[in-house]
Amino acid sequence: MFVSYKWLQDYVDLTGVTAMELAEKITKSGIEVEGVEVLNEGIKGVVVGHVLEREQHPNADKLNKCLVDIGADEPVQIICGAPNVDKGQKVAVATVGAKLPGNFKIKKAKLRGEESNGMICSLQELGMEGKIVPKEYAEGIFVFPADAVVGTDAIAELNRDDEVLELGLTPNRSDCLSMLGVAYEVAAILGKDVKLPETNLEAAAEKASDYVKIVVDVPEDNPLYAAKIIKNVKIGPSPLWMQTRLMNSGIRPHNNVVDITNYILLEYGQPLHAFDYDRLGSKEILVRRANDGEKFTTLDDVERTLTSDHLVITNGTEPVALAGVMGGANSEVTDDTTTVLLEAAYFNGQTVRKASKDHGLRSEASARFEKGVDPNRVRPAGERAAYLMAKYAGGEVLEGAAEVDTLTIEPAVVSITLEKINRVLGTDLEMSQVKDIFDRLQFESSVEGETITVTAPTRRGDIKIEEDLVEEVARLYGYDHIPMTLPVGSSTPGRLSAYQKNRRVVRQYLEGAGLYQAVTYSLTSEDKAAQYALEKREAIHLAMPMSEDRSVLRLSLLPQLLEVVKYNSARQNDSLAVYETGNVFLANGADTLPEEREHLAAAITGLWTNHSWQGEKKPVDFFVLKGILEGLFAKLGLTDKVEYVQAQVDGLHPGRTAEIKLNGSAIGFIGQVHPSVQKDLDLKDTYVFELSLKAVLEEETEDLHYVAIPRFPSITRDIALVANKETVSGTLKNIILEAGAPLLKEAYVFDLYEGDKMEEGKKSIAFSLKYADPERTLTDEEVTKVHEKVLAALGEKAGAVLRG
Repeated sequence: MFVSYKWLQDYVDLTGVTAMELAEKITKSGIEVEGVEVLNEGIKGVVVGHVLEREQHPNADKLNKCLVDIGADEPVQIICGAPNVDKGQKVAVATVGAKLPGNFKIKKAKLRGEESNGMICSLQELGMEGKIVPKEYAEGIFVFPADAVVGTDAIAELNRDDEVLELGLTPNRSDCLSMLGVAYEVAAILGKDVKLPETNLEAAAEKASDYVKIVVDVPEDNPLYAAKIIKNVKIGPSPLWMQTRLMNSGIRPHNNVVDITNYILLEYGQPLHAFDYDRLGSKEILVRRANDGEKFTTLDDVERTLTSDHLVITNGTEPVALAGVMGGANSEVTDDTTTVLLEAAYFNGQTVRKASKDHGLRSEASARFEKGVDPNRVRPAGERAAYLMAKYAGGEVLEGAAEVDTLTIEPAVVSITLEKINRVLGTDLEMSQVKDIFDRLQFESSVEGETITVTAPTRRGDIKIEEDLVEEVARLYGYDHIPMTLPVGSSTPGRLSAYQKNRRVVRQYLEGAGLYQAVTYSLTSEDKAAQYALEKREAIHLAMPMSEDRSVLRLSLLPQLLEVVKYNSARQNDSLAVYETGNVFLANGADTLPEEREHLAAAITGLWTNHSWQGEKKPVDFFVLKGILEGLFAKLGLTDKVEYVQAQVDGLHPGRTAEIKLNGSAIGFIGQVHPSVQKDLDLKDTYVFELSLKAVLEEETEDLHYVAIPRFPSITRDIALVANKETVSGTLKNIILEAGAPLLKEAYVFDLYEGDKMEEGKKSIAFSLKYADPERTLTDEEVTKVHEKVLAALGEKAGAVLRG
């Protein structure tokens, strides 16, 4: 943001404060001033001259011989090559001895035999960029208004005796994208009042609402639209002071009506747009989303293809402006315009940004809408523009405005204690000092005890929480005044949390078991996103993905892990065991951030054991991977809380898959990759598991207790049971352990038979049972009694009987 020091004085008294001093104060208050440009640096001796006579140079076709009154005793002769120089003009004259930018000195000279005592200057020769010079003067000299006083300082007339502060604004300080916003900031720093611009005018008897009707189809995109009507305007150049202020801010002047809208943009930070009312072709303004494929020609004469993402202003049928970005060529103000429809509106910043980005139209207006404009300045900005059009374009402003208003304005109200302010800043401020700071900022505030409640004005949309108030106090009190102190109190050495410790245990165990850690992308393709997901949620798409294969956040680790196995297998590394710990991303709706949940997954394939010198080879199978998991749960002290239940999971073998449950709740699965998937990936038998690591590591475990080695012998009994084929061994084992407690210590399966000698629908499962008592030697009678209790429980609960 470029801030004119002279212009700023219209709103704040800067007496006794130079531009450089002001820049330092603003920087110390938290807004960096990146530089101060002295516009008239290196320029002197340039005055307003009056061309009394002009005639063709006798010896040159493209030169003119001019007699110019420069306020001296006698007029001087100057040779000028500008094509637009003419008799009667008031022009900028660099007198003999003058200096121009680039240390260019003006001397007496003879041009083609004719004496020249000075130079009639263009604006570019006075240091202005060509792109901001009015078009009619871009190829020639600048002509002052007729009331310019001959002999006065031309640099002062052009407002070049000014200094411009360049503010490096952060995105949260969009309030300072206007002169008034900067004025409020400077007034707070200096403890001065803000003088608001003049807006009072006498309205005509006719009403604006009789000339136009406003309809807004999308109030969420445009909650406020106000249109004022100004009749009988006379299009012409704007006042010189306004033109020069615009040029000093980097904006090219056009005509009085357009210049006034641009001036208000800089003054209020509120973009406005002026339509030629008679060229609209209707008495209705309809604000709607564009139709897909709809064509529209903007002011730069470029035809643009619109989509339903873009907001347009229409005359009821066809677009006349791309809302918040640029007007249309079909309704622009021209030299023939007599009636102006002035738009003052509040547009949704995201909608404006979408249109600006799609069409490559980055404008001063779109930048302000994107960052947020003050909703309470929309109408005052329109009133101020109408006032200036009445004053400088001879317009007649009709009463009121035609408008649609669904905008809800709720200023932020934040409370904070004096104790917290002083604690955070390390200061010893009193409540009166804090309240004075908020009064200087023109924030409404009330004090109750040790608490101050602040109502932030809508121009300061960055004030939302307590910390924002602390920042305001700090920067206005002065960072230089905050005392420097060393930390007080005991320090706490850094350490791992219990969760972090257990995560390291998991990684160390898996790597000790022979698995290698893999790290894969968190991004995947849409067709893979939901594969093997523990919890089905809607996929989260990236706004600007680098490719289709990396366009969605993953819901499972396994699809990427299987790609790792595929990659290695294709390169003859066909015996592989890998694991990964990483986050999956679960959507929680459009307005809520997704949940990140840490998972653990593993995949094994090929040979698990290969001792060629012993002729021993063992391929991976379900129980190899299950054994690794059981060892992990034992390491974490969760063995008694985990169980495996046969299940079916999409993408896994229907008969070799189990659900993993922790305290009865499903946390993951284990199984063989489905043969069809293995074929598609060109893999051998591959076994995988995935579980919620967060659920595992957050589970509370009891402290580890050591048990002494048994001093007394144990007794082992083997049983072969006949049970239904559907009965799983885990169910029988649980019944055995429950019925045999406390003497029964272990039970495990050592044989399974399902041959033709068994009754149809039956199978034989053999268990080995181990009985023991740590305090004494058991007798056969005691073991037999418990053993019979176990057999009875098996028959009663599972229909299993001893095999004959």
